[in-house]
Amino acid sequence: MSLEEKLIQDFLSLPQEKQIEVIDFVEFLKSKNNSKIENVMDDIINENIEALRELAK
Repeated sequence: MSLEEKLIQDFLSLPQEKQIEVIDFVEFLKSKNNSKIENVMDDIINENIEALRELAK
């Protein structure tokens, strides 16, 4: 059984309120990951702001 199949099987065996909690947790993890990516991009921009300004001319 693949990881995806196991996840779906376990998910479907939960009551609906627990399924909602699982979905909320997955959304939290995605949001957390997106925040990390945004922070890295902000750091890159801040570290290279002068070069970016020169390129924008």
